[in-house]
Amino acid sequence: MIHVFKKGVNSAAPVILLLHGTGGTEHDLIPLAGLIDPGASYLSVRGNVLENGMPRFFRRLAEGVFDEEDLIFRTQELNTFLDSAAEQYGFDRQNLIALGYSNGANIAGSLLFHEPGSLRGAILHHPMVPRRGIPLPDLTDIPVFIGAGSNDMLCTPQETEELASLLQGANASVEVHWEQRGHQLTQTEVNAAAEWYHKHFK
Repeated sequence: MIHVFKKGVNSAAPVILLLHGTGGTEHDLIPLAGLIDPGASYLSVRGNVLENGMPRFFRRLAEGVFDEEDLIFRTQELNTFLDSAAEQYGFDRQNLIALGYSNGANIAGSLLFHEPGSLRGAILHHPMVPRRGIPLPDLTDIPVFIGAGSNDMLCTPQETEELASLLQGANASVEVHWEQRGHQLTQTEVNAAAEWYHKHFK
């Protein structure tokens, strides 16, 4: 997978896995890694799927309707890539935190749903429920931050609350931060994610 890795000065800090939104690239979220933890290493990945020329992490059948078969395949593909990247760059595979926005948050959520032990925690900006009607692995000791917009038409408040409930039902520690905005990522939401990170990982 096309990616950028930068080794940080603090080898004990979690490696931040950056996962962009639809139409983004591996460069989009790099500034956020510096805001969350400037000393941490980061691994920023580009999605392998193109939708009308726009990179994504998995296919969808329509807006808000996921291609579940492709979602499962791409989640496994990303997890396998993370294994090989840890070996290539010499970081602790068990010390990885995802930071995703929109489509990137959805594939990060899918890692939590489908790949036990793949993430130590996750910052999910405007995620949706990856899949419904499946048992989730035990997510005890996995902290999750969800950034949401009360006026988000793509990822509704009901969607956010459902995802939080599913994760909490699997014993994850979930914090939801609400903005009086839509689907955009705001500075105050990023600041709240940084505060959450320092509470759990510093």
